[in-house]
Amino acid sequence: MKSSMVETLIGAAVIAIAVGFFIYAYQVSDRGATASGYRLVAEFDNAEGVNVGTDVRMAGVKVGTVVDMTLNPENYMAKVVLQIDPALQLTDDSAAKVTAEGLLGSKFIALEQGGSEVKLADGEPISNTQGAVDIWSLISQAMFDKSSTGQPSEPQAQ
Repeated sequence: MKSSMVETLIGAAVIAIAVGFFIYAYQVSDRGATASGYRLVAEFDNAEGVNVGTDVRMAGVKVGTVVDMTLNPENYMAKVVLQIDPALQLTDDSAAKVTAEGLLGSKFIALEQGGSEVKLADGEPISNTQGAVDIWSLISQAMFDKSSTGQPSEPQAQ
């Protein structure tokens, strides 16, 4: 009888610790926090590697998050909604590009401030965008493109 009571208490303690860990992990992962700030829309020709929850960074500092992604059926571009920190006021000539942390690192959206005086309001589009670069197609193109080998081209018969 005494050993079953000890086992029950140990089991309850393990469950309480597990619940505490999950609550902590939920809060630290930014999933538990309510998103504040304003939303901007950017359309990319290639948003490979970007998902809901992807970081939006400026000068390497996280300033927002991707909150929605859809395909625009009119122009077949990826429509990405960004939640931006309200302390950051982007101008209408700002740029957004999909980039990676390294050669094979995770993708994020990098913002670059423009020089205009006109600020973007909630829901407005970022018009200057650059999609993700497909590194494997560039490598393949460099490997198999005969014009990039430095060999002189053969004269064509006339």
